[in-house]
Amino acid sequence: MLKIGDVVMSNPVVLAPMAGVCNSAFRLTVKEFGAGLVCAEMVSDKGIVLKNKKTMNMLYIDERENPLSLQIFGGEKKTLVEAAQFVDKNTNADIIDINMGCPVPKITKCDAGAKWLLDPNKIYEMVSAVTDAVDKPVTVKMRTGWDDDHIYAVENALAVERAGGQAVSVHGRTRYQKYEGKADWDIIRQVKEAVKISVIGNGDVETPLDAERMLKETGVDGVMIGRAALGNPWMIYQTVRYLETGELLGEPSVREKMDVCILHMDRLIALKNENVAVREMRNHAAWYLKGIKGNASARKGINECHTREDVARLLYGLVDEIEAKEQNIQMV
Repeated sequence: MLKIGDVVMSNPVVLAPMAGVCNSAFRLTVKEFGAGLVCAEMVSDKGIVLKNKKTMNMLYIDERENPLSLQIFGGEKKTLVEAAQFVDKNTNADIIDINMGCPVPKITKCDAGAKWLLDPNKIYEMVSAVTDAVDKPVTVKMRTGWDDDHIYAVENALAVERAGGQAVSVHGRTRYQKYEGKADWDIIRQVKEAVKISVIGNGDVETPLDAERMLKETGVDGVMIGRAALGNPWMIYQTVRYLETGELLGEPSVREKMDVCILHMDRLIALKNENVAVREMRNHAAWYLKGIKGNASARKGINECHTREDVARLLYGLVDEIEAKEQNIQMV
């Protein structure tokens, strides 16, 4: 059972906080597929402090998403603490997470994200300032290190623990690797063996069997799934079911995939507006279409869609085409 502070999850499967993806529409859809915990995309501490409209909209949480972890980032203690206090008192997030893994230069140049990986002392100072200022449990998501020459994962996790952090999520790659190469699960195991707080493993979990293997090989309390869930929330459900029963479920039908894609889009339209939602859904729709035979024209056409009706017509047109072919094959 994954437990963070006084927040107890129904299972150890966690949706990763992916920037530009993990808004409420996506999180709620994944939650309905059984995720024990969903994580919101990272939010700027300064954006919160300055009450930036776009930033404040990113703090929206549907009550059906809970338990939920809301992630903030920043490089200055004062604004990070102020942002954490706002999240603590003014949102229904269950957990406040601090980003210590984003490799993007515009973030690291602000002394935020993965830049912290180079300094366990700063980690202790920043995390302790936040934990002292809020009531909700505080966690940190980090990478193994800055690069192969600066891997301080154990020291950094210990600093989080000493500072009062209730859990640490470890992506098994360095900042230099970004999302390339292989995730180092051995370092995740070392972190788990070094600390008493909960540890969530992240990186290269692409199937339910990968999730089981990570839990067994590293001893982590939770397993975090990111890119494998894009356009494929069934991966979450399949993983939860497999960990609970050992049963490997089959893949959904094309119609089931498109039904969920449209549901996701409708939620995004309600969250933003049709024009913005349809643009954002172009990437998501391409992910939902991935692996479907004969999807080339639909993947190309999705970029020319401007309304909900356009998207629905395109996707269900593909469904009808595939189902007609299947019916013809059965008749033969």
